[in-house]
Amino acid sequence: MNTLYDSESFVVVHLQAPGHDSPDTTGADAQSPVPAMPRHGFEIVDKRSGKEVYLDGSWAELFQQHLQAWQHNSPTQEEVEATLDQYSGLAQQPVLVH
Repeated sequence: MNTLYDSESFVVVHLQAPGHDSPDTTGADAQSPVPAMPRHGFEIVDKRSGKEVYLDGSWAELFQQHLQAWQHNSPTQEEVEATLDQYSGLAQQPVLVH
């Protein structure tokens, strides 16, 4: 887990499965291990509403493109927050602390 962005309004965390490059030998035939599927995603927490959205698959790829563009263009905080605000419309899951 890697925090990419933290402001008064948003937190963005990059989540990556640990050891995704090691084979999964829990299958029925331990002689032919099945490699674990590499999975990663991004969690965007809207602190204003107390809701979060988890992006994986094609949504994560699209968000990754935003991150790459930001690395090249150095956006202002307002530009970053505007983009995150667009994704916060997808947030339905309330943030719960255990």
